[in-house]
Amino acid sequence: MKIAVVGATGLVGGEVLKVLEERNFPVTELIPVASAKSVGKEVVFKGKPYKVVGFEDAIKAKPAIAIFSAGGSTSLALAPQFAEAGITVIDNSSAWRMDPTKKLVVPEINGHTLTPEDKIIANPNCSTIQMVMVLNPLHKKYRVKRVVVSTYQSVTGTGKAAVDQLYAERNGDQDAPKVYPHPIDLNVLPHIDVFLENGYTKEEMKMTNETKKILGDNTVAVTATTVRIPTIGGHSESVNVELASSFDLNEVRQLLANSEGVIVQDDPQNAVYPMPITAHGKDETFVGRIRRDETQPNTLNMWIVADNLRKGAATNTVQIAEYLLNNGLVEA
Repeated sequence: MKIAVVGATGLVGGEVLKVLEERNFPVTELIPVASAKSVGKEVVFKGKPYKVVGFEDAIKAKPAIAIFSAGGSTSLALAPQFAEAGITVIDNSSAWRMDPTKKLVVPEINGHTLTPEDKIIANPNCSTIQMVMVLNPLHKKYRVKRVVVSTYQSVTGTGKAAVDQLYAERNGDQDAPKVYPHPIDLNVLPHIDVFLENGYTKEEMKMTNETKKILGDNTVAVTATTVRIPTIGGHSESVNVELASSFDLNEVRQLLANSEGVIVQDDPQNAVYPMPITAHGKDETFVGRIRRDETQPNTLNMWIVADNLRKGAATNTVQIAEYLLNNGLVEA
């Protein structure tokens, strides 16, 4: 199968190549794609170098699937051109997520909604993906009424320049280029993406709106505060969930432990709980600190962690590609 990776030289694009290789996706021909300044550079896939090509050459090559990790403006401009050429686009940006004509997919939750006619498929926001992986089984059994989430998000979610800023500050270089309005090392920024008129950031509203769309239920209320912290391995979330019916804590743990792609790490007496440092490089979503909210009925507190470059981005897109292939929704 011919696969194009658009944005192949970026942080997420590089992770996509790694995940394709690790999961033995049947790539017969790789087409790495990037902007004009990167054309001619090489990326390595399965030990073999591939030259980066431009967008027009990629469309002419007619890959079956194009995985986009090149930003919203690029996706808005180019994804329709790929789709018109019969190429199925899986897009990692926010460009198409809330478009009512496009599917927003986490394969374990709503992959079954995909059809051969879906030529542009949206990959959700990284912090939303890991949260809905845990919310979905709870919603099916108890119905989720309301979610209060505070995130602790890795600098890798901003990209390579943010990682460079963190390490430059850590090494004492205060004059290095900055992508954040304040220092990030030894600091916490309650500011991810732009602020909107309602006082929330775009990232916070993504979590609110995307959760409803993925779960297929507009009655689920979500309020979020998203925060950037100086970590590398993944995003963490403190999640308070009000359910419509009563629950048994052991039953909740068993339900989550039996959910595909979810791993329960919940033995706080022995200091076992999810952390970015242990989630790093892994594809699963980890949940722990599962406990009853004692201030109101039918409410849980949880701590959810996942590698934002893996399940939050690259792995989820590759899993969508696998679903398309395995269910005959694209031609090999």
